[in-house]
Amino acid sequence: MTYATTHHGGYDTPAQRAKTKAIASSVKRVRKLDATDKGCKRNPKGQTAVRTDSHVADGFLRNSFLPKLAEMETVQACKKTVKTERDFYQSLSIVAEHYQIQPMQTQIYAYPYNMALALWNMEEQLKSKVKDWEEIKLVQQNKKTFLTSEERYNTGATLYYIPVVPLYRLLKQKKRKQNAKLLLSVCSYLYCIVNIPYYRQEDNFLYYQYEMLKEWLNDEEDNEETPVYKCEFDQAEWIGDRMEKKIFNPANLTYFKERLNRLQCKDILDLDCWKLGQEALALLEQYPNENVFRNARPNEEAEDVDDFENSVTMDYYVSFYAEGNGGLNQQLIQSVNNALQEYGQIEEPFILKCFDGSDISENNLDFENRLFTLLEGLIGLLNNF
Repeated sequence: MTYATTHHGGYDTPAQRAKTKAIASSVKRVRKLDATDKGCKRNPKGQTAVRTDSHVADGFLRNSFLPKLAEMETVQACKKTVKTERDFYQSLSIVAEHYQIQPMQTQIYAYPYNMALALWNMEEQLKSKVKDWEEIKLVQQNKKTFLTSEERYNTGATLYYIPVVPLYRLLKQKKRKQNAKLLLSVCSYLYCIVNIPYYRQEDNFLYYQYEMLKEWLNDEEDNEETPVYKCEFDQAEWIGDRMEKKIFNPANLTYFKERLNRLQCKDILDLDCWKLGQEALALLEQYPNENVFRNARPNEEAEDVDDFENSVTMDYYVSFYAEGNGGLNQQLIQSVNNALQEYGQIEEPFILKCFDGSDISENNLDFENRLFTLLEGLIGLLNNF
């Protein structure tokens, strides 16, 4: 995985689980040929030049052609009945109304090409209009045909780890006291309401990673770097415990707006802090009860318990942690990347909408889009201290 905004690298797709995208997009396997191609001999004279007897008009370049029957396999799975077509076009109409799209008139074509063409056209429009849209599917269930639409926020194989040690240092600077308190309010919102995990909680993924590194350090023979690592561990624990108490204080939310209004923008840092605080407060006011896990779902269909257990859950890559500098941080990120290699799927914000005539969820991924943008900005800002 990569760090949000400032750090990049690591975390390749695990090869052992070919059925999922895991963290990076999967690559289709190339099958070997049954026999070796004999090839053909090179003609030293080259190809014979061929041209038409007259100039050919290029008007055909401006014409549009019907798409290939890309959805034929899916559509052919449906019975060729009047009811199937009727259900399909009723569902298509609901999709178009929900997303405010004008569907292509395809009823004039024969079955099943009419449905395949309608699906292709709807996909093209959804790609260009709906942010985070991923896929539309044709489903047959209980003798009824309908469409489903999937929307997913792509986290981009990023580790959204919010450092607290830089914020602790910032609180000690008198000149930056207002900046620090505003960022403290932002962190309180993320911790108390958005429910972002904290690395000093024993049930947290990063807590285990820190403890494992600490055990390895104690088991190894001392060298010149050992005192430095031990100092970083002590700092990560001591400051982490104290910052958790500060961040958990509800007064940070009570005085959030006041701190934002009080901050005077005298330089770029002040302006960046103010913009970040403004967006966090706006998110809090518009989504006062939403948390980061509200739409979490694996990036592939989970068919059984093993599939769910083989997923990188969001608390693995969204969390508070110590800091983004130093040898301990490098060891931690390497350990995290190695651990996440063992999983075949990743949880991401996901919404499934069924257009079968039942009530359609008005839920969208606006909250997630704004939240992860906020996290990137906060992480980048704190990592610069």
